[in-house]
Amino acid sequence: MTANGELFNPSGLTAAHKYLPLPIHVQVTNLENGKSIVVRVNDRGPFPSDHNPDSGTRIIDLSRGAAEQLGFVEQGTARVHVEVISLEEA
Repeated sequence: MTANGELFNPSGLTAAHKYLPLPIHVQVTNLENGKSIVVRVNDRGPFPSDHNPDSGTRIIDLSRGAAEQLGFVEQGTARVHVEVISLEEA
């Protein structure tokens, strides 16, 4: 279950963020390849125990489906830009 009571779908286009209101939509852009998608933030995280010192500060956790679409599922992490959007912009 996610923080807002939804069943987690690893293949979906969802994300976890520490502070953004739930649910909310954000556009996430992979800064290395320019790929961009809209995901629904429906969970909390990442947390300090999730931090990898080699990858910098983690600001968002993406589902596997989102990571696949952005082209970094094999790496596990990537530098991304996150922007809150309204559904009318999506």
